[in-house]
Amino acid sequence: MRNILFVFVVFVLNACMKGESVDLVIFNAKIHSLDEKNQTYEAMAIRDGKIIEMGPDRQILNKYRFENSIDAEGKEVYPGFIDAHGHLFSYAELKLGANVLGCESEEDMLIRVREYQDKAKREVVIGLGWDQSLWGLSDLPNNTRLNEEFPETPVCLFRIDGHSALVNDAFIEKIDSVEIEIRGGEVLMTNGRPNGMFIDAAIALLEPHIPDYSIEEIKKELLGIQKELFGFGITGIHEAGVDFNELGILREMVEDESLRLNIYAMLNPTQENKKFALENGVFQTRNLRVRSFKAYVDGALGSSGALLKEDYSDKPNYRGLSLMSSKELNDLAEFCLDVGYQLNSHGIGDSAISMILDMCANVYKTKPDHRFRIEHAQVVDLKDLYKFADYGVFPSVQPTHATTDRRWIESKIGASRMKGAYAYKSLKNQLGMIALGTDFPVEYTNPFYTIHSAVHRMNSQNEPANGFLIEEALSFEETLKGMTFWNAFSAFEEGALGTLEAGKKATFVILDKPLNRKPSFRSNFSWKTYIDGRLVHSLE
Repeated sequence: MRNILFVFVVFVLNACMKGESVDLVIFNAKIHSLDEKNQTYEAMAIRDGKIIEMGPDRQILNKYRFENSIDAEGKEVYPGFIDAHGHLFSYAELKLGANVLGCESEEDMLIRVREYQDKAKREVVIGLGWDQSLWGLSDLPNNTRLNEEFPETPVCLFRIDGHSALVNDAFIEKIDSVEIEIRGGEVLMTNGRPNGMFIDAAIALLEPHIPDYSIEEIKKELLGIQKELFGFGITGIHEAGVDFNELGILREMVEDESLRLNIYAMLNPTQENKKFALENGVFQTRNLRVRSFKAYVDGALGSSGALLKEDYSDKPNYRGLSLMSSKELNDLAEFCLDVGYQLNSHGIGDSAISMILDMCANVYKTKPDHRFRIEHAQVVDLKDLYKFADYGVFPSVQPTHATTDRRWIESKIGASRMKGAYAYKSLKNQLGMIALGTDFPVEYTNPFYTIHSAVHRMNSQNEPANGFLIEEALSFEETLKGMTFWNAFSAFEEGALGTLEAGKKATFVILDKPLNRKPSFRSNFSWKTYIDGRLVHSLE
C-alpha cells in the first residue's frame, strides 16, 4: 500500500510542479555509482541517453518533469557489467554445432555428438567443449572411439579452450598432407600415424575443411546470446579475436540496431584487418568500437600448449608452444602504435608472459599510456611481476578459470610455480586495476560466477571449501570495479562507461536480488537492463 501511495504522490507532484524535462527517472533505488567515492543514491534523471543528475528521491522527483519513471522497489542498481574477454562468434558456433560442454566422459561426448547428428544431419560435424580433465584423464585422448562411432562422417571436436581439436580418420582423409613439423603446433602420433589430436597451429590444417555456418544462422545465434547477456546485466563485451568477415557481420547488426550490446573489438592480425586499421584508424559506429589487435603468443594449459620457462611437471623435456616469435610480436606492436591501436596479447605461460612484458618495455618508452593488455596472465614468474607496473601493462583475467583449473593445474606446473598462478590480487596491486571477464564459451557467461570466483575463490558448488589460493582473492569492491570501471578504462572508454555519474551514458542494470557477499553461491539476474537510457531487458 505504501508503494502505491508513494507512486501516486510522485505523479501528482510531477504534474503540478514545473521543472527541467527529462526522459526517464529511476527512483526508490539503491544506486551504486562505483565512482571514486563509491557513493550511493536513491534516484537519477536521464535525458538523451545520459545521466543528468543523481541524488535523493525528493530532490530528483521535485526538480524534473518526466513522462517515464521506474520505481526500483529498493533494488540495487549498478553500472552495466562489462565482460573484458569473450567470444561471441565461438559461442554462436558452439550453439550451432555439437555442444559437448561439460561432458563427464568420452562416452557421454560421443552420445551427444550422435544425438546432434541424428537431428542436424551435417556432412561434416563440428563440436566444441570437451575437457578430458572432467573424465579423470590428464593426457589428451585419441580418436579410437570416435572412429568406431563415426567411421564415415568427418567429425571435428574442439577442446573447451579452442586450442586443440580431436578429429576422426574420416576427417584426416580430407587433408591433402598432414605435416608433422609445425611451428607453434603439434599433430600427436601413435605408431607413426596421426591419432586425431591437432594442437594450436596444427588446427590450420583442419580449417579449410571446416564448413562455415550461414550468416543468417550466425546472426540468429548472436541475437540469442545478446538476450542471455542482457538477462545477466551484461551491457558490454570485449570481443577477443575478430576476423574481417566477422567484423562485417558486427557492423551490419549494429547499423540495423539489432545488436545493441556495446562491443569493443580486438581484431585478429590478418592482412585484411591491418588494411582496415590503416584506412580507418580508431573506428566507431554506434555501439561498435574498434581500436585493438589481439596477438596469440602461446597456447593453453589444458592442452599443454602454454609456453613455460621450465618443463611441464607432467611432461618432462616439454615446455609448450610458441605461436609468435619475439620479432613478430614486436613488429605487431609497432604497427599498433603507428595506427593508434592497443595490443592485447594472449599470454598464459610464464615464458609467453615474459616475452610480452619485454615487448611492452619498449612500447612504454614511446607511449607510457599504451594500455597494452595481457589476456589471461595465468602463470606469472614472480620475478616478472613488477614489470606490469613498470611498463604500464594491463592484466585481463578470468576468475572462473582459477576455480575450474584448480583440479589439475598443480600436476602440470608443480608446487613451486603455484605462487604466480591465477595471482589476481598480486596483479591488481601492480597498476591498481585489473580487467575481469569470462572467456565465454570456455566458461559460462554468468557474471555472478565471476564475482564468486574472484572474491571467494570457489566455483558455483562452493568448492573448494577454503577457497583456491585464497590469498589471491580480490575484495568485493575490487571485483565490481573489475567488471565495470576498470574494464572501461582498459578499453579507453572510462569517459563514457563504467560508473554512474552525471554526464556519462545511462547504461546500467537493476538487479533482481541484492548482490551476494557471502561465501555461498546464490544465483541472480537482471530485473531491468538499460543501455544509453533505453530498456533492453526486463523480467516483467
